[in-house]
Amino acid sequence: MVQNDTIIALATPAGVGAISVIRLSGEEAINIASKFFTSARGKRLEAQKSHTIHLGHITENDKVLDQVLVSIFKNPHSYTGENVVEISCHGSSFIQQEIIQLFLQNGCRMADNGEFTMRAFLNGKMDLSQAEAVADVIASNSAASHQMAIQQMRGGISNELEELRGQLLDFAALIELELDFSGEDVEFADRTKFKELVNTISTVLKKLIDSFAFGNAMKNGIPVAIIGEPNVGKSTLLNALLNEEKAIVSDIAGTTRDAIEDELIIDGVAFRFIDTAGIRETDDVVESIGIKKAYEKAENAQLIIFLIDSNKFVQNKKAFITEIETIQERFPQKRVLVIANKIDALENSQKEDIESTVAQILLLSAKQKTGIDRLENELTSLVNTGALSNNETIVTNSRHFEALNLALQSINSVRDGIDANISSDLFAIDIRECLRHLGNITGEYDVDKDILGHIFSNFCIGK
Repeated sequence: MVQNDTIIALATPAGVGAISVIRLSGEEAINIASKFFTSARGKRLEAQKSHTIHLGHITENDKVLDQVLVSIFKNPHSYTGENVVEISCHGSSFIQQEIIQLFLQNGCRMADNGEFTMRAFLNGKMDLSQAEAVADVIASNSAASHQMAIQQMRGGISNELEELRGQLLDFAALIELELDFSGEDVEFADRTKFKELVNTISTVLKKLIDSFAFGNAMKNGIPVAIIGEPNVGKSTLLNALLNEEKAIVSDIAGTTRDAIEDELIIDGVAFRFIDTAGIRETDDVVESIGIKKAYEKAENAQLIIFLIDSNKFVQNKKAFITEIETIQERFPQKRVLVIANKIDALENSQKEDIESTVAQILLLSAKQKTGIDRLENELTSLVNTGALSNNETIVTNSRHFEALNLALQSINSVRDGIDANISSDLFAIDIRECLRHLGNITGEYDVDKDILGHIFSNFCIGK
């Protein structure tokens, strides 16, 4: 990516619409646009103030291509930190291409994926973590993922680490000063206060690292595995939740032999429901593979719905209680939600008996869609959304997660060095490493060009 040229791209989705926005950025953006813009009031774009909008026509050799609104943003007060022009034209694919081709032939080149945002980062308009959050905002498909992306774009993780990183830099400077006077056996850095800072940094890093599992699930959809014996109504429950016939429903045991997945947003949180093969003893090779996959899906899920047949439960309570305990013991780290299905065939006394026998069991009829609302409420209450409502920093980016883990390893090595009373020059290396890993998150340290290329290649063109 060359930063001294003028780039152009369609900033709105390709295709036909009411309007389209074409964006230019670069030192010559306003001058190039001015050559082909005829103002309705005879104004010259170069002479106009920043952050103004002007009505007129884009023309080529006296041929009018379209009536447009042109917005100008002069450096450094623009998204990229450069001169930026945004042309709002009619949303015809033909008009879009005509205007873009005109500018490509007269001093512009097509922008690469994410190049506008990359220029914003390189020009200091945002740090690297904020730039990555721009892509997350665009890709957000639920209120929760949108909130996390906005919080990150506003500098969430940067603000979380900035003060601690600054204090660590101050101590690092004192440690380096000690190295300059190593022959005189002096200490400029108070080891007690330094260890307190190291412990604080370690605690913050652990909190951020621990938030990744939750944040990644909220961003991509919380996986919920629906497991149980054949014919307990797992596929019917999936269809009831999605309000469509997603999975095949049959009275024949073992109909579902592969996992079926779909996503549903409940109260702003995305859930990814996984209907699995019925769990039972079988000699069928294909069904056995499906059962193995069911356990794998449950192992990888954040929530497990264990579905039982309420009619069979009434007939053999002891066996089902043992089965519930077996599932809970098999997944001790998972949240297992036990649901008794097919209650439409039960008497009220039988329902009360089930609820008194198994703690925190939900009763529903997937076929009649009775109790689905209660299940949805239970699912959202099981999700730890407190961090979201408190605007806490939640890590959702795997690159940040890796950097935080490496920073934690380095800071723990510093603490071990202080405890062992080793020479300053030895743990100074770990201090530098910790600072480097933290700086890589925000781009304050030199970031490898290949890494930058990978980050911004995942953006859409025009952003």
